[in-house]
Amino acid sequence: MTNMNILTMMETFAVVVEAGSFTKAAQQLHLSKSFVSKQITSLESELGARLIYRTTRTLSLSDEGKRFYQHCKSIMAEANNAKMEVIES
Repeated sequence: MTNMNILTMMETFAVVVEAGSFTKAAQQLHLSKSFVSKQITSLESELGARLIYRTTRTLSLSDEGKRFYQHCKSIMAEANNAKMEVIES
């Protein structure tokens, strides 16, 4: 997996967590629900850990998912800060 793919998957994962559902995340990202689901499944496979427990009505984070989400948020914030720094200079 390339660094670009992992960053995209991390962003998708963070949006799924924040949206609380694959459907809402897909809408926010302008992607299909199945593509978002496949990205999360690929991310979990790459990491060798279950991040999200899925039922038909709810999503819940595993302990690994909670820790990974915090890293995702930090990385996404830093990327945004870098972008804004360049734009504003």
